[in-house]
Amino acid sequence: EGQESFPPLRNEAAVRVLQGRMKGIQGHCNSCYMDAALFSLFSCTSVLDSMLFMPFPLCDRNVQGILRDEIVNPLRRTGFVRASSVMHLREQLTDKGPCSSFTNAEKDPEEFLNLIMQQILGIEPLLKLQSGGQKEHECYCYQIFMDKQEDLVVPDVQQLVERSFLSSDLKLVEIPSCFIIQMPRFGKEYKMFSKIIPSLELDITDLLLDSPRECCLCGDVATLECS
Repeated sequence: EGQESFPPLRNEAAVRVLQGRMKGIQGHCNSCYMDAALFSLFSCTSVLDSMLFMPFPLCDRNVQGILRDEIVNPLRRTGFVRASSVMHLREQLTDKGPCSSFTNAEKDPEEFLNLIMQQILGIEPLLKLQSGGQKEHECYCYQIFMDKQEDLVVPDVQQLVERSFLSSDLKLVEIPSCFIIQMPRFGKEYKMFSKIIPSLELDITDLLLDSPRECCLCGDVATLECS
């Protein structure tokens, strides 16, 4: 609507624009859950850019405009988004959401994603999961749940996703168009891992329901799977 749009940042451009002081999304009044989610979803990938442009039948144009013109485009253009822009979005979400504390309380990123993707923009769920052969369920993101792992000191995302799926007996019903993963929770007192190494690619072969895989003994197509 008259505003120029900017593509996600890649490679050298990402380092040049996003690295340094006064870069990223400015935090204010418990906004970290939203700042981190928005940065992850839009700074360096276009997978969810449909959220910014498509004329959804249920779509709230006001929220979409703030998201596109006040947050994503400035982030990609200058590498910086001021806290007032995020607060503008939070005020709009507080008006729309069933709960009214988006402007001051700390939230779970999943609560934010569900509100903005489902209720405001009307996007279909991104993930289809099946647990223990039961009925499949749909969701927008996957949160890693796991018990303390003594052998994992500095894990990567691949290891965490695989172990979390294994411990919950989960499978992906189909290859997702976008796989949003929330790292293990931690609070001020307890962090499960002090660091997690980002996996730049994720191999989901073993996480897919009914996908052909090779036998680890003979190399032929496997007929049985053990955990």
